[in-house]
Amino acid sequence: MKKVINSAPSRRHFLRLTSMAAASALAPTVLCAEQREAGESAASQAVSARIATFEEVWRTVRDRFYDPDLHGLDWSEVRERYMPDATEASSEEALASVVNNMLSELHASHTRYYTPHEPEYYQLCGIFAGALRRRGLERAFPGGRISYPGIGVLSRVGMQGRSMITGVIEGTPAQQASLLAGDEIVLADGAPFQPVQSFRGKVGKEVVLGLRRSGAFMQLPVTPLDIEPNQMFLDGLKASARIIRANGRSIGYVHVWCYAGSVYQRTLEHLLSQSPLNDADALIWDLRDGWGGAIPEYLDLFNTRAPTMQVTDRNGASEFENVKWRKPVAMLVNGGTRSGKEILAYGFKKYRLGEVIGSRTEGAVLAATAFLIGGGLLLLAVEDVRVDGERLEGVGVAPTIEVQADPASVSLGDPQLDRAIAVLSGA
Repeated sequence: MKKVINSAPSRRHFLRLTSMAAASALAPTVLCAEQREAGESAASQAVSARIATFEEVWRTVRDRFYDPDLHGLDWSEVRERYMPDATEASSEEALASVVNNMLSELHASHTRYYTPHEPEYYQLCGIFAGALRRRGLERAFPGGRISYPGIGVLSRVGMQGRSMITGVIEGTPAQQASLLAGDEIVLADGAPFQPVQSFRGKVGKEVVLGLRRSGAFMQLPVTPLDIEPNQMFLDGLKASARIIRANGRSIGYVHVWCYAGSVYQRTLEHLLSQSPLNDADALIWDLRDGWGGAIPEYLDLFNTRAPTMQVTDRNGASEFENVKWRKPVAMLVNGGTRSGKEILAYGFKKYRLGEVIGSRTEGAVLAATAFLIGGGLLLLAVEDVRVDGERLEGVGVAPTIEVQADPASVSLGDPQLDRAIAVLSGA
């Protein structure tokens, strides 16, 4: 007789299956709740981090700003007014906006908070790398190499948050792509343009920029690089050196984009001692836009009463030291000429070394240092500066020959440069 196997589950087995089914049905709900809690926890931590950043910026200003009276502000009251906005900030950029609104009440140059979404963040990290190595540079840039994806332009935020190019550094992808000062960058590969983020993951790859130039929309391809800012400024200085022929004369031209380090002055002296600049009849020294950092001693370049030395080693390698320029020279300045460059403009004008051509300088003449705080960088004025007893902060230096130039009107070319050429060529 065949044995019949009862396939029906036992009561205990049935209850176990039911319990497992119920747990299975409940699992998505539990998982969703855990994810929600994790998200809320992460959001809470982000808010706490942003508040901590705000507080540290506030304390650093209180303790290190050059004026201990903080220009008469009740700094504690200022903190209370801006704390609610800092608490509600939903991103690093939103927090930076709150912080910079607070800092603007100090009415001081060299006092601003930058985020990694801005090229200036990396440029200032490069300029202040020495001080920042003692203040957490390795945390922001493991290995100490400072770089960002970019194309080699200086810009400012214009209407509707768009980027207006104020300078195109020689030898960079931007110059190679024929971008011009005055171009307004609107799009990158069809998306709204962001100065750093638009090039992330695209180094070495073509990016199509949508531009407005003299009222017309156009597109230009450009290939971004991984830019080391200090090297970019130095290479730009070298690449700018050229001869301009005018009225039968040869006019040397060189643009110093950044003066934050003696290497730039040494490079300039080397360029002036070598062909083709050393054979020029006159020189245009362009200090428009970029960063300062210059010291008054750099004007010794035009001291005609001191000798130049040429030294040669046993292998025949020769170089010039204490280089002097003894021919006519003109300086170019504008509203982007700032900081140490303004001190050079002041001395160049006062001691009549040549014509200062362009528009009034920025009037940003305080000494600053930088602090890495949170995810950004605080540039802070820590010392007041007077030049021959005069305070240039908020005043600037007026040119001896004023030539206004609207950076939005690229169709006008470069009237400031054109005037300098005319002055030096006798046209």
